Amino acid sequence: MSTLSTVTPPHKPKKLGQLAATAICGNDITSSCLYVSALTIGYAGPWAFVALAMVALVLFLFRKIYGEVVGALPLNGGAYNVLLNTTNKTNASVAACLTILSYMATAVISGNEAMHYLHSLWHSLPIMIATVVVLTIFLFLTIGGIGESSIVAIIIFIIHLSSMALLIGGGIWYVAMNGLEIGTLNFRSELPMGSLAAALFFGFSTAMLGVSGFESSANFVEEQEPGVFRLTLRNMWIAVTVINPLMALLAIMVLPIMQVNEHQNALLSFMGMEIGGSWLATLISIDAVLVLCGAVLTSFVGVSGLMKRMTLDRILPQFLLKENKRGSSPRILIVFFLLCLSVLFITNGELGALAGVYTISFLIVMAFFAFGNFLLKIKRSRLPRPETATAFVVFIALMAVITALYGNIRLHPEHLVVFLQYFVPAMLILFIFLKRNVILEYMVVVVSSFLDSMQRLATLSRLKLSKTIRELTQQEFVYFTKGDDVAVLNQVMMYVEENEITKKLRIVTVLKEGQQVPGSFVSDLNVLDRAYPDIHVEFVQITGQFGPDLVQRLSKEWKIPTNFMFIGSPGDRFPYRVSELGGVRLII
Repeated sequence: MSTLSTVTPPHKPKKLGQLAATAICGNDITSSCLYVSALTIGYAGPWAFVALAMVALVLFLFRKIYGEVVGALPLNGGAYNVLLNTTNKTNASVAACLTILSYMATAVISGNEAMHYLHSLWHSLPIMIATVVVLTIFLFLTIGGIGESSIVAIIIFIIHLSSMALLIGGGIWYVAMNGLEIGTLNFRSELPMGSLAAALFFGFSTAMLGVSGFESSANFVEEQEPGVFRLTLRNMWIAVTVINPLMALLAIMVLPIMQVNEHQNALLSFMGMEIGGSWLATLISIDAVLVLCGAVLTSFVGVSGLMKRMTLDRILPQFLLKENKRGSSPRILIVFFLLCLSVLFITNGELGALAGVYTISFLIVMAFFAFGNFLLKIKRSRLPRPETATAFVVFIALMAVITALYGNIRLHPEHLVVFLQYFVPAMLILFIFLKRNVILEYMVVVVSSFLDSMQRLATLSRLKLSKTIRELTQQEFVYFTKGDDVAVLNQVMMYVEENEITKKLRIVTVLKEGQQVPGSFVSDLNVLDRAYPDIHVEFVQITGQFGPDLVQRLSKEWKIPTNFMFIGSPGDRFPYRVSELGGVRLII
């Protein structure tokens, strides 16, 4: 059984400011210009900049969607967090599984592509070994703490933005000096997909890959200073809106479209060669190595926040929670590192298939966020939030993501098969963890049935399994009630029975001095206690004021982590934000 001492860090790590938080997630999203411009031109031709501008518009809509969801529930976990607080653990685990797959693919693809760029400068470099070295470096960097990681991220981010500004400025000067002849010929050329509508549809679908990383900030929001999250969304949107469409337009104005398609893997380096010569091409290649490595760092930081939250919620094994003095969770990071290595060696560095896993996972996670926003409006309408996205905006954004998902599957149907080959086993493992108490109970029956002839072995096996079940179910949970009626309390009991592994629930009411609990309320609790024989209900009355101090005091006294404590959705008059309660979950 995990105790509060297990999950509380030795000290509070310093929170990230605007620049550091933006750099960590910004390296991922701004590195997209290295590949998304060429990919989009491949389908949209000279109109790629329009497709990329359409993506920027969709991202503008998602700023509000993410801002509302994370503003209302400012806890690590992203899509997992919102679904956990609006539906159940199973649905939330699907979103978490997709997010982890997306981070795995991002880390491996970015690390491998970075080494391909470095190989173009250092031809004797062994790419596979170098990729392993990159993953190892960022493993130790994130184990050292998010503060140290952010310093590296900031340096990479500033170098990357400076390099892109230099390339864009050079491109504008080149066009001014050489005229519009190349661009005019490109716009008169035949479109790759036949019609303009098809070109923009498939170009938009492909260009949506250029916003991967936008969801990362939500996965480490607890490590950010108050108010920083919304600024990271704004900063990432500005960067993508300026850089990606402009880079695609400059490529069309500087290079014949045939050359763009021939140099898709390193388009910006080739464009740098045309604009400024070998020195600019070398600078862009070095920048590509750095910023792609920065995307690896984003994956480690994002997945750490997500997997830690899942472990706190007992979806993943509790031994992963062990923290070091800097507040990071080395065991979680090592598990993710090993998963990345397994993917790298299974694919033998041929990462085209993983691109499909990455694409589909990322787009479904974005769709989950929009869906979660709808659920938040319906089920948690009273929950305070700093900003609100209208239902129409959420619907348009959701349809845009679904359209992009459909377009990508149309272009590469084989990627769906590869995605399922990774997703199904991963989801099966998570399902086993979610239902491990039920599986253990079945195993007790199986042991008793098949080992009757070996009485001693059967007895020892049953004892071991029964002990494990007891350890799982002895974790207590708490629900803070404001005197809810029996229907609401019944919903609480159903939620706990379906989603948590426990045999005991404390129903706690906090009363003011001289206040009394109605007798009917106690009678309702007794009825529920009999109706749910597998869960013992204990009623606790406390005189005082409900708030963060009381929650933390009870958590320490009862040795029940705060994320195992539940409340109903608070109203506008509730004096605290949900995040101030230390991880208390909303279930009603």
